[in-house]
Amino acid sequence: MTRKAIAGILFDKDGTLLDYAKSWVPVNYELARIAARSDEGLARILLQAGGMDPDTGQVAPDSLLAAGNTVEIATGMVRAGAPFSVDELTALFDGLFARSVDYAVPVTDLAAFFASLHAKGYRLGVASSDNERSIRETAKRFGFESYLHYVAGYDSGYGVKPEPGMVLGFCAATGLTPDQVAVVGDNNHDMHMGRSAGVAMTVAVLSGTGSRQSLAAASDHCLMNITELEAVL
Repeated sequence: MTRKAIAGILFDKDGTLLDYAKSWVPVNYELARIAARSDEGLARILLQAGGMDPDTGQVAPDSLLAAGNTVEIATGMVRAGAPFSVDELTALFDGLFARSVDYAVPVTDLAAFFASLHAKGYRLGVASSDNERSIRETAKRFGFESYLHYVAGYDSGYGVKPEPGMVLGFCAATGLTPDQVAVVGDNNHDMHMGRSAGVAMTVAVLSGTGSRQSLAAASDHCLMNITELEAVL
């Protein structure tokens, strides 16, 4: 049986389109400060619970801060001692994440990158564990919103990673089938989402928190960053 050509690409956002260390490590420190009500000792505990070394800023692959959605992160912080309800902390984190767009650092010129893929006829989407507002603000800030056929955050109604719902939503929005889609991301939540949906290709990138070792089992290709993508499509 001949495999269908890839016609759609669904990207993760953080660690994939945005450099994770440059964009999110400072946000994680602020997240912990908020969750700890500025208690420095508790903030360190919360960062460690989220998978981040409070001294080095290193975030473990597939940890809560690397791959969790806002509700999951808030839940983990509350369990680790944050003096808030999950709903309160989720609202605070969603606001922080939306504001953090102003400080995000892209992996490449995203407007030019998406324009090139769009010109080649690919249908394009972003599926993130962040909220939908933050995704749209990111696309607007970096000039690629007009090239997107689909946007899904954890709060968009398609379910959460690593469930297949965001991929299936992309297919419904674009008229494609999963075997025409490539999923691109920096952690195993992205790869497992793609595999569970039956996509044609899962592509891991190393601009986030994952490593070649952590991503090898669930990815068909592992690239330094998205600038190498067209070579494998």
